[in-house]
Amino acid sequence: MIIGVGIDVVDVARFGQTLERTPALRDRLFTDGEKSLPLASLAARFAAKEALAKALGAPAGLQWTDATVERPRGEQPTLVVAGTVAARAAALGVATLHVSLSHDAGIASAVVVAEG
Repeated sequence: MIIGVGIDVVDVARFGQTLERTPALRDRLFTDGEKSLPLASLAARFAAKEALAKALGAPAGLQWTDATVERPRGEQPTLVVAGTVAARAAALGVATLHVSLSHDAGIASAVVVAEG
């Protein structure tokens, strides 16, 4: 059963400008494993976190670093959740999270499906 679906789109250049203006934002948004990725990958991961929040009903209090996108070489990306995000997913009965990422032509996008 589908519990929620979220989608988000990010302008990569604009996102990069935001990170330059507010360097501390990188620490608030990304886990240690994500921070060193190229800008387009960071934008796609930010879109995934936004899409995830939407799929979970966008409740207040979710911590950005309680969700991380992992993509082992040659495999599809997965969402790994902890803390506030894991608690919300559990409360909704989410058993599986599906994520799809894309970045092309200066745009990063992500879709998340929360399945029970």
